[in-house]
Amino acid sequence: MTFSLVARCAETGMFGVAISSSSPAVAARCSYARAGVGAVASQNVTDPTLGPLALDAMQGGMSAAQAVAAVQAQGRYIEYRQVLAVDGQGRTAIHSGPNSLGIWTQAQGQDVASGGNLLANDSVPQAIVDGFLGSAGHLGDRLIAAMRAGLAAGGEAGPVHSAGMMLVDEVSWPVADLRCDWTEDCPIEAVATAWEVYKPQLEAYVQRALDPRAAPSYGVPGDQ
Repeated sequence: MTFSLVARCAETGMFGVAISSSSPAVAARCSYARAGVGAVASQNVTDPTLGPLALDAMQGGMSAAQAVAAVQAQGRYIEYRQVLAVDGQGRTAIHSGPNSLGIWTQAQGQDVASGGNLLANDSVPQAIVDGFLGSAGHLGDRLIAAMRAGLAAGGEAGPVHSAGMMLVDEVSWPVADLRCDWTEDCPIEAVATAWEVYKPQLEAYVQRALDPRAAPSYGVPGDQ
């Protein structure tokens, strides 16, 4: 009931996760990323502890493959879980337990990994990887392009209702964390619209956190 990708921008070192599902608020439970470390999606009968576990392992020096192996060794009911990871060198790894739902499969490339369950067909993750690798520009733009490619390839077996995109870069908090937690329309397009609005302001929001004196003014009393 979910399809996603984790990715790294080879030029900037930024990490991102994008995800969509028929379930509500999928990004709140399944998306994890840490600047300078990596990105993880933990999905299918979700265990939210697995994302931080994998990120801690990579921050401690493990590769994506070693971190996913640590998740497999330490996670509970791992046969029900699907975990995707990308590390600081763009290496990727995926665990898909045999109890993943419906049609499930996965695909990987340099700097990107995709997986899904309860899919319309088994070509969706590869379409997502191809969509990412065939795109250019800001990592956020490439994540949106990849998710659109997955949807065009069939997406989930039924309609999707929630989606999200998280980006991390240099600072300790996500520089973008955009979500559509429920809609009867297309949640991926809702996130894409939010990204179009947010992208031009991203750097200003980071600068306001680091030093508001150097940030663009709001033009109101108290910020002149």
